[in-house]
Amino acid sequence: MSGRKLLRAVLFLLFSAPVLAQPQPQVIKPGVPSGPANRLPALTVHLVSEESPFVYAQGGKVAGPATDILERVMEDAGIAAYDFKIYPWARAYDLALKQPNVLIYLIARTPEREARFKWVGELTRLDIDFYRLKSRPEIQLRSLAEARQYKVGVVRDDVRHQYLSLQGFNKLLVESRLADNLRQLLGGRVDLVALTEADYVNLCKHEFAECAQLERVYRLEDLSTSLQAAFSVSTPDEVVERVRQSFDKLKARGKIKL
Repeated sequence: MSGRKLLRAVLFLLFSAPVLAQPQPQVIKPGVPSGPANRLPALTVHLVSEESPFVYAQGGKVAGPATDILERVMEDAGIAAYDFKIYPWARAYDLALKQPNVLIYLIARTPEREARFKWVGELTRLDIDFYRLKSRPEIQLRSLAEARQYKVGVVRDDVRHQYLSLQGFNKLLVESRLADNLRQLLGGRVDLVALTEADYVNLCKHEFAECAQLERVYRLEDLSTSLQAAFSVSTPDEVVERVRQSFDKLKARGKIKL
């Protein structure tokens, strides 16, 4: 399989795979119609996502920086009613594929998905790096192949697990959470873990005080991708265009930043 085909396959697996730790919808936050006068009546837009450092439940509501951005976009676009819901990824993705007026956010834009959604815009880019302990300077990686000799901590069935397995890594320690991966690294039971910047910041802020012991050692370039907001294809074009224009306007003003 070529490198490009492999990347497409892995990204599809990641962003269509179930998130095991979230069995039911968690939170609903009604939108408050207070925006422009030229609203679209009799229309509710459902914004769906999985929980992440950018989207999470807080105080009985859906919160997080990505949620805040899209709430501003909805108001600017004159959407009369909207709500936010946190689902397991597979459920959110299925709703966005099959139901009208659904906007899914923090979804990877891949060639396989291009025609399945009406794309609004990029919220952020996802880059994944291998991290090591600073006390392990002998781990020097100039290529992905050099990492195969090391024990690597991964989360079951996410993109890192699937990608590294396809790349011939056979020393993977599989856990259910990223926090467990980091705990294994700090305890010396694995040599490397693969984290995004958001993963690193979130884990260090909420669960670990020892992050000063870590450093990046190698970027997994094949896994870099754009994370966007996108509507279901059955959503009316007028709605999509209004939201897209508001998104672009706020981005030009520097308001779309994660």
